[in-house]
Amino acid sequence: MNNPILLDLPMPIKTPRLVLRHPMPGDGKILNSSIQASFAELTQWMPWAEKMPSERESELFCREDYAKWILREDLTLFLFFGSQLIGGTGLHRMNWSVPSFEIGYWLRTDVSKQGFMTEAVNAVTRYAFEVLKAKRLEIKCDSDNIQSKKIPERLGFQYEGTLHQNDFKCHGQGLRDTLIYSRINSQGLPDIDVKWGSAFLEM
Repeated sequence: MNNPILLDLPMPIKTPRLVLRHPMPGDGKILNSSIQASFAELTQWMPWAEKMPSERESELFCREDYAKWILREDLTLFLFFGSQLIGGTGLHRMNWSVPSFEIGYWLRTDVSKQGFMTEAVNAVTRYAFEVLKAKRLEIKCDSDNIQSKKIPERLGFQYEGTLHQNDFKCHGQGLRDTLIYSRINSQGLPDIDVKWGSAFLEM
């Protein structure tokens, strides 16, 4: 593949209920509010949630990830339901020579179990295959994270196996088993109305 910095990545992504876009300077306040509202759950599963960040630290994260987006080093996406930031997803740990990506995600506790993340990951999966011409997508999660593993299962990702005691749980909770799911195309994804870039702006 040519230098990924030269890729045009149309934004935002629009689903029936959500708008997904990359972090921007100035997003720190709303990001921090969402993390604070969900911190008790996030700290169980997310290595970055060892301690509650300050608003300044959240703003720093937004600006750093905005720069990483431009450099194509990491493709973080925020989920907006109306004006509320309700979570994050994105394409991470990429191998541009394939290209392959890992999808990660988190959601505000007070909007869980409403299908928002399934909707978002469906859209991101389609975006990866259609825009980025991905050859492989992975989702990895702690085997104890019941809600997390439901996402790839609902979306028809193939279960490839379990890495037993391959890593530590977050924040000194012992060893974890990691489940690995993958897709090599978008065939069989649940139907969804999704648009991005100019197609979204023309609505």
